[in-house]
Amino acid sequence: MTTNLFKNLCLLCIAMAQVVFCTAQKKTIDQKVDSVLKLMTLDEKIGQMNQYNGDFNATGPITQDGDKQNQIREGKLGSILNVTGVDHTRTLQQIALQSRLKIPLLFGQDVIHGYRTIFPLPLAEAASWDMEAIEQTARIAATEAAAAGIHWTFAPMVDIARDPRWGRVMEGAGEDTYLGSLIAAARVKGFQGKGLGNTDAVMACAKHFAAYGAAIGGRDYNSVDMSLRQLYEVYLPPFKAAAEAGAATFMNSFNDLNGIPATGNKYLQRDILKGQWKFKGFVVSDWGSVGEMVNHGYAKDKYEAAMLAANAGSDMDMESRSYIKNLATLVKEGKVKIAVIDEAVKRILKKKFEMGLFDDPFKFCNEAREKEQWDNKNNLAVAREMAKKSIVLLKNDNQLLPLSKQSNNIALIGPFVKAVRDNLGFWSYSWPDDTARIVTLFDGVKNKLAANANILYAKGCNINDSSKAGFDEAMAVARQSDVVVLSVGEASNMTGEAKSRSNLHLPGVQEDLIKAVMATGKPVIVLISAGRPLVFNWTADNVPAIVYTWWLGTEAGNAIADVLFGDHNPAGKLPISFPRTEGQIPVYYNHYNTGRPAKRDNDVNYVSAYTDLLNSPRYAFGYGLSFTKFTYGAFTVNKTALKANDKLEVSVTVTNSGNYDGEEVVQLYVRDRFGSVVRPVKELKGFKKIFLKKGESREVKFTLTTNDLKFYNDALVYDWEPGDFDIMAGPNSADVQKLSITWNK
Repeated sequence: MTTNLFKNLCLLCIAMAQVVFCTAQKKTIDQKVDSVLKLMTLDEKIGQMNQYNGDFNATGPITQDGDKQNQIREGKLGSILNVTGVDHTRTLQQIALQSRLKIPLLFGQDVIHGYRTIFPLPLAEAASWDMEAIEQTARIAATEAAAAGIHWTFAPMVDIARDPRWGRVMEGAGEDTYLGSLIAAARVKGFQGKGLGNTDAVMACAKHFAAYGAAIGGRDYNSVDMSLRQLYEVYLPPFKAAAEAGAATFMNSFNDLNGIPATGNKYLQRDILKGQWKFKGFVVSDWGSVGEMVNHGYAKDKYEAAMLAANAGSDMDMESRSYIKNLATLVKEGKVKIAVIDEAVKRILKKKFEMGLFDDPFKFCNEAREKEQWDNKNNLAVAREMAKKSIVLLKNDNQLLPLSKQSNNIALIGPFVKAVRDNLGFWSYSWPDDTARIVTLFDGVKNKLAANANILYAKGCNINDSSKAGFDEAMAVARQSDVVVLSVGEASNMTGEAKSRSNLHLPGVQEDLIKAVMATGKPVIVLISAGRPLVFNWTADNVPAIVYTWWLGTEAGNAIADVLFGDHNPAGKLPISFPRTEGQIPVYYNHYNTGRPAKRDNDVNYVSAYTDLLNSPRYAFGYGLSFTKFTYGAFTVNKTALKANDKLEVSVTVTNSGNYDGEEVVQLYVRDRFGSVVRPVKELKGFKKIFLKKGESREVKFTLTTNDLKFYNDALVYDWEPGDFDIMAGPNSADVQKLSITWNK
């Protein structure tokens, strides 16, 4: 008895010591930050809040500074972006150590979907509905970037986007808040790995805070005007998920929100982010967005813009020079309190300590590690796997796909067949060996087939001009073939920042090329490479097989060939609705019912509809086919009348009734039938990705509680309300089984 008591006391002491040690460790960084801060002059403090571009790749007007190196020596610069590579970062870090206090620089970079190895664009990865795979690609991107001297990525972008006219839709996870929140957390975890300070981890940056994806008309940098309830319910949750996952930094958005530019928005930065969410990292402006408040008409000049941004909680000024030129005067005049400056600098210094840069400013400048990651074959294998997971099969009439590897005559036609860099998409890096490294569609198919296979080729047309000079050759090649694979889409610079489009149809004469080739009577498979949903109605109606291949990255050609020839059974599901035409935008699955809902897809008689268009999108959120067929059977719940503390157990039996093994994403939706505010017609509340062998059945189970029913009411109170609910399950948002339940207090 005495022995056991002694053992228990020892264990208790050890546990208490561990708690004290952890607390001391936390205090140690804070104390170090305070000790550095006490040594700093006002100018040095403001220098930490100043970030310049390295005059290489840029997303805004570059301000050339002939004396940047002297400013680093004088402690007037805290961070630099667009400087990569061990040699470059080491050189600038050495200059930083010539400053009075030797405070190291942070090197930031837009590592959006890969660094050396380019993965599918983020919207494409979202189509995988695979959180582990998404986290893994971010993990590899971080490892490669950190090996090249980078400390900080300006990713993930977690903006909800319902308007594919907006070019930056390619950077995010699509239209759904639930899915977007899971992906936001996965990417943050991937970038930051086991924690800041590890040499394979970079600081994540959740952007663009907030509501940038709701830019009016889908026009980049445009204003956003919405209710606070919609802001809290739809647009903020992915940011909160990123913060809870430990995101080191946040980035302001360019837009004004309800009349206040986000960079100068105290409600967003101080009240919500740093207040309600208790965010401990720092906030960086987007490129020049502090100074752009003058263009907004919110600030008279950069002096006033610096005052508004700093007081609102924007800790670092990217590229506008507003802070470095005006904050000292603003402090002396009492318009910005020194406490505001100190708080911002503390947040920045803390991240530098957490990254281990004070202990070793060159810990990310390791040539051997950089060389090891430069041609990492394992990373390429993951890129190929992720690309396969991202592909969405939109149509496959008469099981045209998969193709046989014994096919004798295959025609590869279209402007993307031998395209190289267009496979990477926007926000990707150019390397000297791109031509040899990036796998084209032509090479992917060639790698897949026997050496004696007859692969015919014709470009047919360019991506975006009016010439049909290549049509005759394309049709001649098609006639010689047994099957045609026709690859079309957007060039890599057609979707991205500042790439909003009013016309989302296939560019140039590409759909005319499809019509011409179809006229030969040969079976045709159309591949569409793009960074956003496009409009291709004739193709959707007339071509037997359509595969959405997005921009898949370095291993694009191999991954597409894996799907075309059946080595991979596609399981991608759309993370965003595809419109029938631009006039239908925004179209998204979780809309409100209205007082006059359409009863049918073609119902136009005094209901909320267009008189010249079907009511449904061309392809619904969550849609995607497989080479096999999945049948949804018994759909049950454990009870139809529940009380507040009950759990709802939902089960649906899914059978692979086709001829191939395959994966299916089983999706669960809920509708709150009656509320104190109107609720969407359905909301995604869960999903499970399962693998079934042909002939296999499985009971897929979900559990719901009242936490899953919560929403923001008109007073912005987040709670659930008792009442009637529809529970739905199916392969996509438009094809679901439904059961009704009642949930009481």
